[in-house]
Amino acid sequence: MRSGKQNGFTFIELMAVMAIIATIIAIATPRYFQGLERAKETALKQNLKEMREAIDHYHADKGEYPKDLQALVSERYLRFIPEDPITEKVDTWQVILPPDHSYHVYDIISGSANVASNGATYNTW
Repeated sequence: MRSGKQNGFTFIELMAVMAIIATIIAIATPRYFQGLERAKETALKQNLKEMREAIDHYHADKGEYPKDLQALVSERYLRFIPEDPITEKVDTWQVILPPDHSYHVYDIISGSANVASNGATYNTW
């Protein structure tokens, strides 16, 4: 004869556990993605700083701005052209021409027109 007691969980118990897990995921997921965006923004700021310093050093040494970003690498002002962390590509950097409108690299900005966490677009940094 079998006793009235069965092993296992009831449907209600399983649903309660699933509801708790769903609540934890709902709280944690936005924070995770916000953390990823902050990390990308920090990497973008650092990459822009390094490239702008390299452009300035090139100009100070040579008396002119580099013709392109690859000139900074070939002249060893940069080891490599960093990836734009927002677009995740190397070739999306936007070059700003100098005031004399010669075809040289005066400044650099991100190629992304997405909005940053501070409300500005990345290509205005």
